[in-house]
Amino acid sequence: MKKLETREDIELLVNKFYDKVGSDPTIGFFFTDVAKVNWNKHLPKMYAFWETLLFGQVSYKGNPMAVHFPVNEKIPMEKFHFEHWLTLWTETVEENFSGEIADLAIYKATNIANLMAHKMDIARRV
Repeated sequence: MKKLETREDIELLVNKFYDKVGSDPTIGFFFTDVAKVNWNKHLPKMYAFWETLLFGQVSYKGNPMAVHFPVNEKIPMEKFHFEHWLTLWTETVEENFSGEIADLAIYKATNIANLMAHKMDIARRV
């Protein structure tokens, strides 16, 4: 299996992942109906986000947490949603890549999912 090594690899991974997400019955509606994501704008941000996290190329500028709070206010984003997001991400990584950076992508996504679930839960209680 191919190693995750380049920006092009990240683009492939992100595209395949969001292909799954967009039609997913558990979390897809957050993207299509609630946030009404413009994929032409969202995908390049995600390429930059993952390139920054995995390769240290500081190409992402933004605050992912802040983007999710307004969505969470409309429809609660719960722990099981983030767990499902992580399952889809992990499947997509493992279907396409192997090696240390692929493992790192899963590790980082696990931390992100846990932190986001926690922060969204706290925001709902305030």
